[in-house]
Amino acid sequence: MHFKWLIVQLLLSLFILSTLNAQNDEVAMKKKSSETYQDLLTLFQDWRDFENPQLHNGAPDYRAATMAKMHEELKNYQARLTAIDTSGWTIPEMVDFQIVRAEMNGMDFNIRVLKPWVRDPAYYTSVWDYQSDTPAHEGPTNHALIELWTYTFPLDKPSEAKLTAELKTVPPLLEQARENLTGNGRELWIGGIGNLRDQASMLEGLKEQTATTGSAFKEALEKAHKATLSFVEWLEAESPKKTGPSGIGKENYTWHRHNVHLVPLSWEQEVDLLKRELSRAHSSMKLEEQRNIHLPPLEDIDNAEDFAKQIDASLKKYLAFLGEKKMLVMRDYMDSALRVKQVPFIPKDKRNFFLTAIHYEPNTLNTHFYHWWDLQRMEKLPHPSPIRRGPLLYNIWDSRSEGLATGVEEMFMHAGLYDDNPQVREIVWIMLAQRAARGLGSLYAHANIFTMKEARDYHVKWTPRGWMREDLDLLGFEQLLYMRQPGYGSIYVTGKYLIEELLTERSNQLKDKFVMADFFEEMDAIGLIPVSLIRWEMTGNDDQIRELTGKP
Repeated sequence: MHFKWLIVQLLLSLFILSTLNAQNDEVAMKKKSSETYQDLLTLFQDWRDFENPQLHNGAPDYRAATMAKMHEELKNYQARLTAIDTSGWTIPEMVDFQIVRAEMNGMDFNIRVLKPWVRDPAYYTSVWDYQSDTPAHEGPTNHALIELWTYTFPLDKPSEAKLTAELKTVPPLLEQARENLTGNGRELWIGGIGNLRDQASMLEGLKEQTATTGSAFKEALEKAHKATLSFVEWLEAESPKKTGPSGIGKENYTWHRHNVHLVPLSWEQEVDLLKRELSRAHSSMKLEEQRNIHLPPLEDIDNAEDFAKQIDASLKKYLAFLGEKKMLVMRDYMDSALRVKQVPFIPKDKRNFFLTAIHYEPNTLNTHFYHWWDLQRMEKLPHPSPIRRGPLLYNIWDSRSEGLATGVEEMFMHAGLYDDNPQVREIVWIMLAQRAARGLGSLYAHANIFTMKEARDYHVKWTPRGWMREDLDLLGFEQLLYMRQPGYGSIYVTGKYLIEELLTERSNQLKDKFVMADFFEEMDAIGLIPVSLIRWEMTGNDDQIRELTGKP
């Protein structure tokens, strides 16, 4: 009996010792993972400092020798990232690791393939007079942007000094561009001329807004304006020499999707998906028309007074719907964020595609303006990780930002937003058809199957009711943007698809515990990052990321 008691005591002691050792190991692992995650945060700051190029004659330096040197130095940052021991890390920490890896891949791709400073004259556009509804400007942009929309006129003295300094970067940057722009992509070249013409017009208009400024400001503005006009003349003179294609090809396109934007689809898969969505949108629109056959035609709003009333009524209805249906967690900034971005009444002959939709029912675009709530959340509820606190580089946020903004147009419709006005459902399908058509056009253009003219024609042909026309500025703007930024034309639909997949997987995972408002809140809280990473963090499923990174 005494012997058995000793055995029990020994086994109990071994169990306690084993438990203590496991606890000590866990504490040590957490301490180690905390230290190595801090290494990632340090690397992230070093990387962002490195990504912002040095100056040459007062402007960012994109000369060939400089970019070749940066490409070589990039390997050191990638090696530092690979050397970080991620054992014991949480999923959110691993997600941050993948974000940094994707950004570094973005620079590598830009230097190897996209080369906007070599191929894309629009890259040298510096002046912007509007705020993008996405985390950063859509498409490749240089590092010396002048955000006119952030200034209040007339300028106070500090603002005048700041804008003077910014304007001084324009002439040396455009002078450098003449050396750097050796690419042969004809359509990128021709398209970019329009962007620089717009810059010249903005600078001309700025003169009227700044008549009371000092001589230093006026001199900087005049030099920036003259440099832009001269650059436009140079681009036009060089344009006959440009004879090559502008698309990057299927293989490069797929590499960019997989390694930079972490979209688990190839060029071919995106084509198949957008074809399906184009057919679904058209057929669904026709079925809606049949459903509504006995209703009077939906009338657009044809005067400013009625339009203002409809804007107000639609916004109130939209927010009430979201709250009553428990679609979203309602926040106090939601009304004001949308209200200040409402468009004024536009005469029918001056409406582009989206303005046409708004003048039938403003909520067709209020849903898409989830964008403005995203930006408010970034400001008012910043993510705890500095890696996700600001915009990711290279438009890596696009699958979440554009995918959700497009996705909720249809999701909220299905949830009942237009039950009292069913003909608006037809417009939602028209909008999806337009997104699928323009995305397919851009995919074929990047594969050099279509010229950009053919992509525009396809875009027009497959947008219902003649709402997209060749004479609309929006048409050329969109197809040029999508040539400049591979994948942006299709991401509205592919991102929507990925979010629909996520909603399906998460609801199946939680079953009767699934709550729609919690789904959107959880997704929003994770941040404006690729949907594949959001999925990993929400569901714990990392199969897409393992496939994209080649990890078993």
